[in-house]
Amino acid sequence: MTQIDFYTILPVSVLIVWSCILLLVDAFASKDNKGLTALLAATGLALTLGFSLSQLGNNSVGFNGMVVLDGFSNFLNILFLLTGLFAVAVAYAYLKRMNINHGEYYSIILFCLSGMMLMSQATDLIITFLALELLSIPLYVLAALAQTRGESQEAGIKYFLLGSYATGFIVYGIALTFGATGTTSFAGIAAAIAAGAASKGLLTAGAGLILVGFGFKIASVPFHMWTPDVYQGAPTPVTAFMAAGAKAAGFAALMRVFGSVFPSLATDLMPVLAVLSALSMIVGNVIAIAQTDIKRMLAYSSIAQAGYILMAFVPFADPKVRLVSVASGLFYLVAYTITSFGSWGVVIAMEKAEGKGLAIEDYAGMGKKYPLLAAAMTIFMLSLTGLPPTLGLVGKIYLFRAIMEGGVYWLAIVGVITSLISAYYYLRVIVVMYMKSGDPVLARDTWLELAIGISAVATVLISLVPQSLFSWASQALLTIF
Repeated sequence: MTQIDFYTILPVSVLIVWSCILLLVDAFASKDNKGLTALLAATGLALTLGFSLSQLGNNSVGFNGMVVLDGFSNFLNILFLLTGLFAVAVAYAYLKRMNINHGEYYSIILFCLSGMMLMSQATDLIITFLALELLSIPLYVLAALAQTRGESQEAGIKYFLLGSYATGFIVYGIALTFGATGTTSFAGIAAAIAAGAASKGLLTAGAGLILVGFGFKIASVPFHMWTPDVYQGAPTPVTAFMAAGAKAAGFAALMRVFGSVFPSLATDLMPVLAVLSALSMIVGNVIAIAQTDIKRMLAYSSIAQAGYILMAFVPFADPKVRLVSVASGLFYLVAYTITSFGSWGVVIAMEKAEGKGLAIEDYAGMGKKYPLLAAAMTIFMLSLTGLPPTLGLVGKIYLFRAIMEGGVYWLAIVGVITSLISAYYYLRVIVVMYMKSGDPVLARDTWLELAIGISAVATVLISLVPQSLFSWASQALLTIF
């Protein structure tokens, strides 16, 4: 391994080594001293974040073109590491309260993050697949972390079985792409397509199968069936990490692969992506209305949000709006990640040791008893709906503008109508908090409350000056297009 190779994957390498050290430390730590493991995990994430920030503005290619360090990977790696810090912050008190305070949680989170980061840097389909498995396999374990709860074990089994099935589609898609072009390198595939040496039929089939596999990871319809049960059964900090971090990683891989490899198939894939986007928005928002459990409601909400982000890929065939459209999707992805983690943080605070406190009606009286927490949850619900003064509103404006500039007016109409539908179940939470009487009991935790507060403040403040984030997203995508 040369110096350039090492520099290209420096943050990923640091995180993997730190994860292994953390496992050894936890093995010798006492059962009552898991706080040390959490602190060391946060330290490792902060250290890795420092390395990633130091690489801003630098570009390099490593391992014979199989991984790359560029603006896109830097942007996503920073987002992933921040979600990792939030995942550690919201978990410690919860795991202790639920009697599942296993130190392995923190090591597994770090392994997941290393897979996510590698997905953003991969420029070869084989590396993309390996990174996807490095992300997915630890997540299967995390979903079943609460071994004494049948729902958690069921979530782990369902996620593992359906995830393995989806992986098969990706492997088969990679095989067909290799058969069509003779290479798995992104640059090699693009060169074969440009030279007319690729088999169009095999290439289209391969791209379609890869899209199916990614559709499972981002939980878009009709590949969403695992989402409600897994989100409900998994420990809530794990669910938060899946809903925010893992979904962001899936979209990162989707942007990298389809932006670098399959732009010539954009016209063929546009109708498929448009249908997937519309179905995700409709199904997710409509079914969410009937949910009385907050975790299942947010699960269907995440399906709908995947549909909104998928809108960004639909005008991909038009070079004039391609960059603005995908940058809008990347911007909205950040907005959703921040908002999602904040809302799941409130759910963690309200969940009781006996597994209660998850019904929407349990939030009655929160506005009076815990006004700051209720205000934060209000901000998150408004942002997910797309109402001011939140980041979600700005993100949807960018998305709808891009989709209309691309001429896909019907999909923009679907997006607006489904956003109106979503207002019913998002605003219902606010109504319950402020207009119904109750006596909710909050699990107080300084780090959890800090994470919720930071998310709420960021959701409002960034919406007031969104141009900087959008410009950064646009600059990051220039390295792909």
